[in-house]
Amino acid sequence: MKIIKALYMLGAAALLFGAVARMFLPEYYALIYIIGAVVFAVAQFLMRPRGGSVTVRRLVMQQQLAGLLFVAAGVLMFTHTNNEWIVLLSCGAFVELYTAYRIPNEIERNK
Repeated sequence: MKIIKALYMLGAAALLFGAVARMFLPEYYALIYIIGAVVFAVAQFLMRPRGGSVTVRRLVMQQQLAGLLFVAAGVLMFTHTNNEWIVLLSCGAFVELYTAYRIPNEIERNK
């Protein structure tokens, strides 16, 4: 489990660096981003909690959807020359932020 958490953090860091690197490394930003997004999404799918309430499972599924939105944004970086990927990145970030606050509250409430 510690390896998965380390991969999760590494993927998140690469995802963020890839999104910001567009200004500094225009040749490599999409590659850095997509690698980080894939590692982040895979780690999210592997870290999902077992059991729990229906609400927690729903929130975890939403969090996994955000990971898939990050990967889709990376695919758009390669296939489109404009900034369409920013829409998917923003949607994924919003869902990730929402679930990051809701999941711990729901787990605490169910104890």
